[in-house]
Amino acid sequence: MLTENPLADCILETKRLSKEFKGFAAVTDLNLQVQRGHIHALIGPNGAGKTTVFNLLTKFLTPTTGTIHFNGIDITREEPAEIALRGVIRSFQISAVFPGLTPLENVRVALQRATNTSYQFWKSDRCLKQLDDRAMALLESVGLAELSGAITGELAYGRKRALEIATTLALEPKLMLLDEPTQGMGAEDVDRITALVKQASAGRTILMVEHNLKVVETLADRITVLQRGAILAEGSYAEVSQDPQVMEAYMGSAHA
Repeated sequence: MLTENPLADCILETKRLSKEFKGFAAVTDLNLQVQRGHIHALIGPNGAGKTTVFNLLTKFLTPTTGTIHFNGIDITREEPAEIALRGVIRSFQISAVFPGLTPLENVRVALQRATNTSYQFWKSDRCLKQLDDRAMALLESVGLAELSGAITGELAYGRKRALEIATTLALEPKLMLLDEPTQGMGAEDVDRITALVKQASAGRTILMVEHNLKVVETLADRITVLQRGAILAEGSYAEVSQDPQVMEAYMGSAHA
C-alpha cells in the first residue's frame, strides 16, 4: 500500500529529464519519483514516450537535459553496463532469451555474473553445475521446473516471458524495469505473468510499462500517466482512472 508520503525513500528520481530528436521533444521535463518497494506503472497512449523514458533510464539514450538519480547517486552520465551493475535490470517488449539453450542454461548464464565464471561460455559444463540448484529454484518460482531441459525456442510465448522474469531475477535486481510484460498474450498467460510479477516484487522495486489496464489496476501501487512525453497525471489507479484529462487521453481506446 502507498505510504502517506509517496516521495519518501525514493530509489529512482529524475529531475527535468528531457530528450529531443532533431527538434522533436520525445520527453519533456520529466520529474519522476519511484518509491522503494513499490510497483510503479508508467502508462499512456501510443507515442506518449514510455519506451523513450526506459531507454533514458537505462542509458540506451542520452538525455538532452535533466538528471537521473538512483539510490541518491547521480547516474545521468553512466554507461548501460554501469547502470546494470548498480542493479537496474530491464526486460524488453520482445522475449530476450537464448532460443537454442534450455531454460536451465538460460538462467545459469544470468547467474554467472555473480561468480568468477561470469559469461565464460567456454567453461566446462561441470564447472557450472554449482549454479544448477539456484537456477532450478528460480525456474520453480516461475513454474518452469518441469521444462528446465526443453529447448527455449520451442516454448510457448508466455513461457518464454516467464523465463525472462527468472533470468532477470537471477541478476538480483534492485530495480526491475519491465517493458510490457504481458504484450501479445492470451488471458491465461496474462494472469500467469501478472501473478509472477506480483511474486517477483517481494522485497524489490518494479517500474513497468504496461498496456493492459487490468494488469495495471491489479499490480500498481502508483501510476504515472504520460502524454506527448510529459506527465499528465499521477496517483493510485482509482485516482488516475477518474482524472478527466486521463479519460480524454484514452477516449476511444481500451488500452494504454
